[in-house]
Amino acid sequence: MKVTLKHYTPLEVCSMAIRTCWQSFDKSDNGGEKDLSLIDRVGNKNKHSSTLEHLYYNFYIQGISRACLQELARHRIASYSVKSSRYTLKEIKEEASFIPINEENLKRAQKYIVFTPNENVNIASIKALENLRELLLQPVGNDLAKYAMPESYKTELHWSINARSLQNFLELRTSRAALWEIQKLAHSIYDALPSEHKFIFEEKITQPYEKNL
Repeated sequence: MKVTLKHYTPLEVCSMAIRTCWQSFDKSDNGGEKDLSLIDRVGNKNKHSSTLEHLYYNFYIQGISRACLQELARHRIASYSVKSSRYTLKEIKEEASFIPINEENLKRAQKYIVFTPNENVNIASIKALENLRELLLQPVGNDLAKYAMPESYKTELHWSINARSLQNFLELRTSRAALWEIQKLAHSIYDALPSEHKFIFEEKITQPYEKNL
């Protein structure tokens, strides 16, 4: 899994939006401590969190499973541009068989599927990957073949989200009750944020990331 922050809105956009409400532009210190304190006080502590919607972040997310993507897509106040299975399934057509399951084939399979902490699940995923590979060698279109894709199959996307929705995402998905993979994703997204923006989100982190997930 890899998360790269591609673009973000400067904090002064949010502080100026807040100052518009009270016409307090003369109190601005041009993005200094006063403006940062204003964002924290109004957006976080006073729960006028609609003002945080002026801040947007765009992430390039690579190497998550389709199962994790389904969980991510439940956060609807965001924009998604996802790797197309229709056009990219050909990537495994030229691969040799992933069977038998040995060290070499495990390494090759990990290019295409996310391994879990459970060996039996991983073996089942490799078998499903091999079934998909064999299916693609037949006269079957990608639009039909993708119905046989394992949930562990890796995908990637560009994901844009505003700060208010990102707060909600981090609060829910850093919880121990969340899917293990999306917990890892949530912490990776937080880590990718600009350091000067993290004060908006740090109290939403439900628990520290457990690396053994």
